[in-house]
Amino acid sequence: MIHFDQVTVRYEDTAEPVLREVNLTVEEGELCLVVGHTGVGKSTLLGAVNGLVPHFTGGTLFGRVTVDGRDTAEHPPRELADVVGVVGQDPLDGFVTDTVEEELAYAMEQLAVAPATMRKRVEETLDLLGLADLRHRALHELSGGQQQRVAIGSVLTAHPRVLVLDEPTSALDPTAAEEVLAAVTRLVHDLGVTVLLAEHRLERVVQCADRVIHLPGDGRVVSGPPAEIFRTSSIAPPIVELGRAAGWSPLPLSIRDARRAAAPLRTRLAGTTPPPVRPAPAPDPALLLKARGVTVAYHGVPAVREVDLDLRGGEITALMGRNGSGKSSLLWALQGSGPRKAGTVLVPATDGGEDGDPRKLSAAAARRLVGLVPQTPTDLLYLESVEQELDQADAESAVGSEAPAAREILDRLAPGIDDATHPRDLSEGQKLALALAIQLSAAPRVVLLDEPTRGLDYRAKEQLIAIVDDLAAQGRAIVISTHDVEFVARAADRVVVMAEGDVVADGPTTEVIVASPVFAPQAAKILSPLPYLTVAQAASAFPRDETDPAR
Repeated sequence: MIHFDQVTVRYEDTAEPVLREVNLTVEEGELCLVVGHTGVGKSTLLGAVNGLVPHFTGGTLFGRVTVDGRDTAEHPPRELADVVGVVGQDPLDGFVTDTVEEELAYAMEQLAVAPATMRKRVEETLDLLGLADLRHRALHELSGGQQQRVAIGSVLTAHPRVLVLDEPTSALDPTAAEEVLAAVTRLVHDLGVTVLLAEHRLERVVQCADRVIHLPGDGRVVSGPPAEIFRTSSIAPPIVELGRAAGWSPLPLSIRDARRAAAPLRTRLAGTTPPPVRPAPAPDPALLLKARGVTVAYHGVPAVREVDLDLRGGEITALMGRNGSGKSSLLWALQGSGPRKAGTVLVPATDGGEDGDPRKLSAAAARRLVGLVPQTPTDLLYLESVEQELDQADAESAVGSEAPAAREILDRLAPGIDDATHPRDLSEGQKLALALAIQLSAAPRVVLLDEPTRGLDYRAKEQLIAIVDDLAAQGRAIVISTHDVEFVARAADRVVVMAEGDVVADGPTTEVIVASPVFAPQAAKILSPLPYLTVAQAASAFPRDETDPAR
């Protein structure tokens, strides 16, 4: 179905090819998981499938890419639209109509499909993806999972043989992600659609994959069965990391298989106490932000309902909940830029003066008190190069001994980004890293991060954890809104869960996420009922067997 023959892709501003002499064949009806660290060329590989690379992105493609017998060098993307359907990282970016039904019909209108056929295909797609009840709903009113299913449906109506998905679950809560992956798996098994799926949150998708395509970062592409590739790959989900540490063979890729393999391990670990994931918080930490009765409404509809929240120095709080539960609205209300219908937000003064409300301060003053990185990092990027963005951030932040330079922060999050690169040319993960560097350079006392792990690989997440740990050690308060349960297990002291604008749970990380089958990390599910949250905790407690170094 898809064939890469000695494909090399080089961009004018790069010293080395992004892809180098790639030979790859993807058969019909395969679900291939494309993995690799941020910036190694996954988007380039996906873009080459429908001709976006190089027809739209520029650069030079050597070799030959064929899809269903069509050479992408001779057929631009518009001539491949009936064969390849592409869904990007943000479904809203691809919508061109107002309602679900209109969006499903749009691609067929462009392909001049007969009206009677269009109607039939729309009905089939609505049923296939479980969207029939939403057909007349406005797209902006849908949840993240519903939007993602509509985005997939909008390309399916053209009856493509190949579906290319770039991080389809990155912005979704665990339940919505399962809905989307169930729909994708059904397309593969019931219709024989070939799927190429790039995803950083491998714990969500690895059990669905027929094959893994790994980009090590040197331009090569390595392809094979998931268990074989993940045995030695530089990037792997927690379930694989635990299997490696425990010496399991073959490597389990599902919770069910891992629990079966872990039965002897659970027996050996019974009665042991896992080491703490994070250091114990300092006694009597300073109160850095006090919110009381915060209420946010849009067009009379409540998004946040009378929320009380205290944020203390040295504490990392994870804000969780399904898409649309009010997390982002609460963060913007705390930061001061967002609407607040009622309630108060106060940042206690440190010099004996009056408490400050970020909403009533100048933008520069508010940023030093409460800094926020939004879900869409490009909202903060407006200059012509990475260097200009970093220099501007340092100038506005008056970098001193308290805060590292923006470039230093960026290099820790996403090393190797050239100063001359235009911010809009960065990958989604690199854009987020740059936005984080800009905001953190001001060293605000309270740091609010809205979905900061979106687009970040495991290595970048570890760097992000190190940075927020440093901020917490300096006595700052950090709130991280996220759907990434594995990140929360490693990074957070406290978890606050929202639903329909209300806070429904607030407590220590171990108590809140282990009690929920939705939010529990993979290690907790595999080793339950033992109180382990992370692979590192479990590995540190493995009994040493001198005859088996793997253990």
